[in-house]
Amino acid sequence: MTSWQLVRVIAGIFIMLSLALGAPSSPWFVNEWFLAFTLFVGANIFQSGLTRWCLMETILRKLGLKPGC
Repeated sequence: MTSWQLVRVIAGIFIMLSLALGAPSSPWFVNEWFLAFTLFVGANIFQSGLTRWCLMETILRKLGLKPGC
């Protein structure tokens, strides 16, 4: 698995988890402030699309994952 693939998987997991914990209609609802984390992840995806730089990918590459598209 390349670093970009893992970034997408991690982002998807973070978004689904934060929606499950922040949506009032969810059976796992904790607090609506978890939706702020969804916004944070989305903003980072948007930023990385514009700048072609992603902190999570940098971290994963330093951990030894090979780069990829």
